[in-house]
Amino acid sequence: MDMSFPFQINILEFIFKGILIGILTSAPMGPVGILCINRTLKKGRWFGFVTGVGAAMSDLIYAVLTGVGMSFVIDFVNNPNTKFYLQIFGGVLILLFGIYSYRSNPMQNAHPSNGNGRGTLWHNALTAFAVTFSNLLIVPYFMMLFALFAFVIPDHKIEMCIGYASVLFGALLWWYGLTWLVDKIRTKFDDNGIVIINKVIGSVVIIFSLIALIGTIFNLYHLPELASLR
Repeated sequence: MDMSFPFQINILEFIFKGILIGILTSAPMGPVGILCINRTLKKGRWFGFVTGVGAAMSDLIYAVLTGVGMSFVIDFVNNPNTKFYLQIFGGVLILLFGIYSYRSNPMQNAHPSNGNGRGTLWHNALTAFAVTFSNLLIVPYFMMLFALFAFVIPDHKIEMCIGYASVLFGALLWWYGLTWLVDKIRTKFDDNGIVIINKVIGSVVIIFSLIALIGTIFNLYHLPELASLR
């Protein structure tokens, strides 16, 4: 394997995309996000964090399954124009998702969590894993992100393993940062805080989707093919 400087640049770009996908997947304030915040406030930071870890492990499984499935499709999509339109389509859908996230109120459908009995860290992680794994809508979301960032590279198993590890790292980074923030401002945090975080997340998703779309249209963030690394 060629460890020349261009290879390092490509891999670093690929890792950055994986981290970004992990963050964008974890950030929207769904049931697990609210559960993570509630557990942080009522049980402690590490109980909230392991809730995020459980969700991240579920997301990793779906990320791998989505990537494997898309690799079979991409093998037949060798036309650069087709790939370009797939990226544009994914970017537009992510943009719409960001707008929806910004305008939504995650507390409307939230169920109050029982603060009695903290349970073990394993129990908190496993329940979050189960909640996240039951949400099959994560698959089309991963498909949109993978298409937007041209993340799936067929026949490059080592590079994809690095990419999936980056997705997991990005997700864990998000949950670590979220629980740290909530723990620091716990005395000032209420339901309105969740709504504010959700609007910030929606704004960030909108901004990143616009940047990615502009980069795709003007070919600014194209990841070079790694065929030479075989």
